[in-house]
Amino acid sequence: MLACTELITMCLQSAKHEHWKKQQELDQNQNQNQNQGIALFQDIFRRADKNDDGKLSLEEFQSYFTDGVLTDEQMQELYYSIDRQQTDNLDINELSEYFTPHLGEYVNVLSALEKLNVSILKAMDKTKEEYQGSSVLGQFVTRFLLRETSTQLQSLQSSLDCATEAVHDHGSAGRIVLTKPEDLPIQRATKRLSRRIQKNMCLSPTDPYSGMLTTGVSVEPDNHWGAQINQLEQLEDKMECESPHLEPLKEDTLAGTYKSNILLVQRQMSVKERDVEQFQQALKIYSDATASQLNNLHVSVQNLPDRSCFIMYEFWQDRLSWMSYLQSSISKTFQRCITESLEEPEIVSTMLLPASWWIMNNN
Repeated sequence: MLACTELITMCLQSAKHEHWKKQQELDQNQNQNQNQGIALFQDIFRRADKNDDGKLSLEEFQSYFTDGVLTDEQMQELYYSIDRQQTDNLDINELSEYFTPHLGEYVNVLSALEKLNVSILKAMDKTKEEYQGSSVLGQFVTRFLLRETSTQLQSLQSSLDCATEAVHDHGSAGRIVLTKPEDLPIQRATKRLSRRIQKNMCLSPTDPYSGMLTTGVSVEPDNHWGAQINQLEQLEDKMECESPHLEPLKEDTLAGTYKSNILLVQRQMSVKERDVEQFQQALKIYSDATASQLNNLHVSVQNLPDRSCFIMYEFWQDRLSWMSYLQSSISKTFQRCITESLEEPEIVSTMLLPASWWIMNNN
C-alpha cells in the first residue's frame, strides 16, 4: 500500500514538474515575441525621425502620425503629454514607452511581421540562387509557392484595409471641418477611392493642369493619355447628337477586389531655394533607380510653376511592393539626402486605382 502511495506521489510530482517546465518555456517564448514586437515598433518610430537625431520634433511627430481624425491642436496636446520632460524633442525610447502598454495583441502581430520579413527575405535569396538551375518541376513549384504566398499576403492586406477604413470612418463620424480649397491638405486615400476617382479625374489636352486627381495637384502630361482623351472627345460628340439615356450607375467589377488594384503614391516636397539644384540631382538618381524596380510601373515628377515644390508620382503593382521598397537602401539614402533640403516635412498620400486602367492605357 505504501509503495503504491509513493508511486502515485512520484507520478504527480513528475507531472507537476513537466507542467512547470512547459509553462516556463511558454513564458520565455511570449517574452521573446514581446521583445521582437517592441523592437520592430521602435524601428517604426525611427522612420518618423527624418534627420536621424534620435528624437522627434513636433513637426516630425505631426507629419508621421497625423491620421485625419485628430485635429492639429489634439495632435499637439498628445505630443506634449508624451514629452514629459518638456524638451520639445521627443525621445524615441520615451515614445516607445508611451505606446508599449497599449499594444495588446499587436505585440504578437509585430513580432510575427518581423519573423515573416526575415523568412521572406531568406526565401527570396534562396530562390534567386537556385531557380535558374532547378528542374522544370522545381521551377513550377517555386512559381506556385510565390503566387500563393503573395495571395495570402494580399488577402491579409485587404482585411487590414477594411479595418483601417472602418476605424477611420468611426473616428471621423460627426466631425465636419470646413477648409478653403487652396488650404486643403493632401490626405491619405483609402480603398474606396478606387471607384470615386473615375468621377474626379479631369483630363484636357490643352490644360497644363490636366490629369488632376482628387488631391488637386497637376501631373506630368504623358503620351499614353492621348488615345484616352480622343475616345472621351468622340464619346462626348456622339452623346450630343443622341437623346439622353440614363441608366443606374454600374460599379467597375474589376475594381471590386484588392488584386485588381495598383497603388499610386504621391509625394509632395517643398525645397529650399538654395538647395534646389542639389535636390534635383538626388531626385534624378532616385527616380531612375525606382523606375528600374521590377514591381514599379511608372515614375513621374512635376515641378510646380513659380514654386520650389516637386510632386512625384510612383505607380506600384501593389502596396506590399511599395512598402518593401521603403526599406531598401535606395529609398533610405534618398530620404537622408533630402532631409536638409526641405522647407517642411514631406507629404505622402496613397491611392488605389483599378489595374484595368493601367492595362487599357498601356496597350
